[in-house]
Amino acid sequence: MRLHQLSLFLENRPGQLRAPCQVLAQAGVDILTTSLADTAQFGILRLVVRDWQKAKAALEAAGMVVNVTEVVPVEVEDRPGGLLAALSAIDQAGLGIEYMYAFAAGTKAGKAAVVLRFQDVGKAEKALLEAGIRVLAEEELLGRM
Repeated sequence: MRLHQLSLFLENRPGQLRAPCQVLAQAGVDILTTSLADTAQFGILRLVVRDWQKAKAALEAAGMVVNVTEVVPVEVEDRPGGLLAALSAIDQAGLGIEYMYAFAAGTKAGKAAVVLRFQDVGKAEKALLEAGIRVLAEEELLGRM
């Protein structure tokens, strides 16, 4: 139920986002969702793609350093407060969220998908499942696109 995410460090200057996107386009890899966070010196580009191994190989062949991490995609109600059940389960398990972002893929009517990163992915998955939170399988998310 874990999702593979690619992370790249980019210099914090105009035009840096274009290069990895161009590499992936030329390799025929579809970007499903992305997150970009910055500091004064650099940015961290996080990507979920249709074929993460192919994407990693293409980016590395272009001279980019790529880190692969596991994240947890969860389905939440697409309404005000819809994220609270997942957050409550995480809090009750004593876990912290390192970061999160919305999954851009279409979901079922009335549902949304959120990508969460934890220090202990296994413990997080267990806590979410025990609380009745739907953790989405990678194949399920990729099939939605």
